Amino acid sequence: PNLFAGTWLAPGWEGGVFLSTNNGTNWTSASIGLTYTAKVFALTISGTNLFAGTSGGVVFLSTNNGTIWTSASSGLTNVYVQALAISGTNLFAGTSSAGIFRSTDNGTIWTLINTGLTNLSVNAFAVSATHIFAGGGGVFRSTNNGTSWTAASTGLTSTSVSALVVTGTNLF
Repeated sequence: PNLFAGTWLAPGWEGGVFLSTNNGTNWTSASIGLTYTAKVFALTISGTNLFAGTSGGVVFLSTNNGTIWTSASSGLTNVYVQALAISGTNLFAGTSSAGIFRSTDNGTIWTLINTGLTNLSVNAFAVSATHIFAGGGGVFRSTNNGTSWTAASTGLTSTSVSALVVTGTNLF
């Protein structure tokens, strides 16, 4: 299986996306066409479409395992894209300060979908059947593909959420 890793640019390190075809034993750069390689915050895949969210407020698309990337960002404002998720034909981008954007056409056009969000910093997504969870300044849930969001943070001792995962009927 192919593994992909998004990295941050630091002194002496190359940023961007890296690919391993041998379970992480070796990694090679897969960043041709990425113009915002300083920080790749998020990766998600749907079929042969691989998406990367970056610090430049850009989502990139590769249809060939990261060999070549193109921008898929029309309608995104210039904010960090910190999280990506796919639910059916919907692609979601969580941003550092503008909330959540949705694309229904593989990133060609993005629409802001913040109805019900009370915190516009979104760091993580998790998808479970028809439920989409967004984490950042609390946890929010949508049951209508992001058209509206409701708070789902009751019981959290901190609303600073940096990761979410679903297993079975459990959300962590």
